[in-house]
Amino acid sequence: MSHREALRKKIESGTARVGVLGLGYVGLPVVTAFSGAGFRTLGFDIDERVVRRVRRGDSHIGDVPARTVAAAVESGLLDATTDFGRLAEMDAVIICVPTPLGKTGDPDVSHILDALGHIRDGLRPGQLIVLESTTYPGTTRELLQPELEQGGLTAGKEFFVAFSPERVDPGNPTYTFTNTPKVVGGLTASCRELADGLYEKVIDEVVSVSSPEVAELTKLLENTFRAVNIGLVNEMAVIADRLGIDIGEVVEAAATKPYGFMRFTPGPGLGGHCLPIDPQYLAWKMRTLQYRTRFIELAAEVNAEMPRYVVDRVAQALNRHRRPLNGSRVLLLGVAYKPGVGDVRESPALDVIELLRRQGSEVSYHDPFVPRLALEGGNLESQPLTAESLASSHATVVITDHPQVDYGLVLERARIIVDTRNGLPRRPGEQGEPGGAVLYPLSGPAREGSAPDLEPVAGVDPGRGKAIPFDEVARRYRMSAGDQP
Repeated sequence: MSHREALRKKIESGTARVGVLGLGYVGLPVVTAFSGAGFRTLGFDIDERVVRRVRRGDSHIGDVPARTVAAAVESGLLDATTDFGRLAEMDAVIICVPTPLGKTGDPDVSHILDALGHIRDGLRPGQLIVLESTTYPGTTRELLQPELEQGGLTAGKEFFVAFSPERVDPGNPTYTFTNTPKVVGGLTASCRELADGLYEKVIDEVVSVSSPEVAELTKLLENTFRAVNIGLVNEMAVIADRLGIDIGEVVEAAATKPYGFMRFTPGPGLGGHCLPIDPQYLAWKMRTLQYRTRFIELAAEVNAEMPRYVVDRVAQALNRHRRPLNGSRVLLLGVAYKPGVGDVRESPALDVIELLRRQGSEVSYHDPFVPRLALEGGNLESQPLTAESLASSHATVVITDHPQVDYGLVLERARIIVDTRNGLPRRPGEQGEPGGAVLYPLSGPAREGSAPDLEPVAGVDPGRGKAIPFDEVARRYRMSAGDQP
């Protein structure tokens, strides 16, 4: 019986042993999904604390309930270890290790190389190796295959290799590992067939593609699409502010079009592992081929500038009330990169805090999911959200719109609010009525319910606060068009 046929039968019968390298935001959902489907699974991680938590039936990932881990451990189907020598016992090994960017913006594949070194040491005929870590097109064929073939075995004949990009959305209650379609690209037809068969045991829909390169580029297209469109709407926010227009109202109006428009919302910047990083993998790859990815680079530049724009917005709001940033107490609401999670990876809040501190602000934060924040300029702890903490802060800045926050209290007790997510009510009576706070959206003038001198006025120059004569408008247009008077 061939190695391919033997492994296929193990997968079909559910007797294949599945190992998952890396037990983080991607790896833990993967290993618990396979154990939940009846496979004997073993999670591998270099962090002994993570391994101990899993072995005692606990979860360190918000999307995986502790009861799920506990049930798998108690059934004997899930175990965890730091002993990478046990990789040789596995019939299928799924790599879910981090792939960050280096200091120069180049892909850091050191974690993948470490994983491959451990796998290569115990590689045996009849094993399936699948990479889920996001990376640049060509990694599977150019990196995994030669690394693993160093021991003398041939990929596609004696062992099998595939790429299947992770699609994990932390905090998403609707789409999980099992009901999100899974893209799979194998090195050969046999590799693809075996990887498809493995994932079909736990995933509702498997999307088979012709090669690992197609699967690798699929992942990068998904996240580049989002990053570029968020960059566009973030730039529109800056444009809208120059025009004295609330970009949130513009987006809401545009989203009423039933065709030809897809809603993206502006914010303080990109966060998480995917959006700020994944497009840069593609940009790096194309630089090696003497091609400049202009859309990607421009979107990254716009998105990276948003934390500075937010700090400028806070400074402008304080300045309208005769207060400088230097010496002002600024309270951030939310420091996680998205609502409903405690993940601060690449969070724009980190840059906002650093920029505020540089300007001499006294920064504090409230986040129900992030009790502590390790920072170079001094660690912070989440503060209780009270009427006193809001009233004593010169400015309150909504960075992450966690639904667990009492925004009614914020509207009632805060002095100045800068809402970078445009989630607070635009008019009195919408989800609570603003109290004494002056409410600034991400762009444009203060909203209704604020101080009389900050009421939005149609036809007002946002730079001077005065009506613009028609002749002046015409002159500015001629100059912007290059027709100097």
